[in-house]
Amino acid sequence: MVASRVPILVYDGNCGFCTSVAMKISDRWRVPAKASSWQDLGGDGLAELGLTPADGQKAAWWVDSDGRLFEGYLAVAKSLIAAQGWRGAVGKMILIPPVGGVAAVGYRIVVRNRHRLPGSTNACRT
Repeated sequence: MVASRVPILVYDGNCGFCTSVAMKISDRWRVPAKASSWQDLGGDGLAELGLTPADGQKAAWWVDSDGRLFEGYLAVAKSLIAAQGWRGAVGKMILIPPVGGVAAVGYRIVVRNRHRLPGSTNACRT
């Protein structure tokens, strides 16, 4: 992993819901960061971040400027913090117990049911 890079949100580009959420969050970032699907990054791009295609299929990821990896609800929290304002406050709250535990459960429920959410595709069923 390379230090001092621009943070990146990695999401499932085959899922319309995931893509929509990633784009909405990234449009509000107030810090340098980028969002990319794991499919667009490919195996080499993922490996550079310390991830695999299986990781990308499993969850969203936030890779910070020091190369630290944050999975699932933690990736969402870090993405919200990058937006600052009220979104940033929500992101910071997610990192505080017991809110984080509730957020972790909520994230798993969304992942299991993303095929039922607006913008979902057949790829969301896997």
